[in-house]
This record gives sequence, structure tokens and C-alpha cells, in this order.
Amino acid sequence: MEIVFYVIAKAVSILLSIVSLAMFLRVILQFFADEDNKLVVFCYAITEPFIVPVRVLFVKLNVGQNSPLDIPFFVTYLIISVLQMLLPII
Repeated sequence: MEIVFYVIAKAVSILLSIVSLAMFLRVILQFFADEDNKLVVFCYAITEPFIVPVRVLFVKLNVGQNSPLDIPFFVTYLIISVLQMLLPII
């Protein structure tokens, strides 16, 4: 049973690492590539399903609506980072 939990935890860890890397690339590519670039579209496709729930929550709470920064993006990145740190403990 421990092996099953280990495999699931490792798979989730790899998924979170991929999403974290895609979020980082998304920020960097915004400065250098246009929106039609295939890598940019790929990064958006990977990261948006993780960002949208946080964005919806922020809209419902009316937090950060007038901010020039994409606060839900940073909060999502923070949540993913915390999950990556807590995953080996579980």
C-alpha cells in the first residue's frame, strides 16, 4: 500500500513541477514572444485550468480587481509551491 501512495505522490509532484515550469515560462515568454507562438499557447493551455478557480474566487471576493498585477496568477503559483513542499510529508 505504501508503494501505491508513493507512486501517486510522485506523479502529483511531477505534474506540479510541470505546471510550475509552464507558469514560469509563461511569464518569461510574455516579454519575448507574441500570443500566437505555439509555446505560449501551450503554456497557457497547461496553466489556465489551475489559475481559473483562483481567479473566479478573487472575482467573487472582489479582491485585486483594479491591480495592474495578475494576483490570482501569483497566488496560484504560491499554492503550487506550497503543495510541492508539503507533498513529501504526506
